[in-house]
Amino acid sequence: MTALQGLRRAALAEGTTLVLLVLVAVPLKHLAGWPLAVQVMGPVHGLAFLTWTWALIASAPVAGWRPLELAQLLGGAVVPFGALINDRLIRRRAAEIAA
Repeated sequence: MTALQGLRRAALAEGTTLVLLVLVAVPLKHLAGWPLAVQVMGPVHGLAFLTWTWALIASAPVAGWRPLELAQLLGGAVVPFGALINDRLIRRRAAEIAA
């Protein structure tokens, strides 16, 4: 697996856990009085975010990310469904490198 393939997987995992946290766990906590959902999904998302950040930093030399691109990718990680935008950017860079 290449660094960019690992980065794509980390991005999708991080994005999935963020959506589950924001759209499932938090409403369960506040509307259904079930805080366990956030207590479980919070750390899972935290680990996924740290993994994503590590993978992004590790892929920077290989992909040649510019500082603005790194900021854009990190910004996409904190917005629900931002992982889809990040995935497109990563796929585009992988295609540029392969060409």
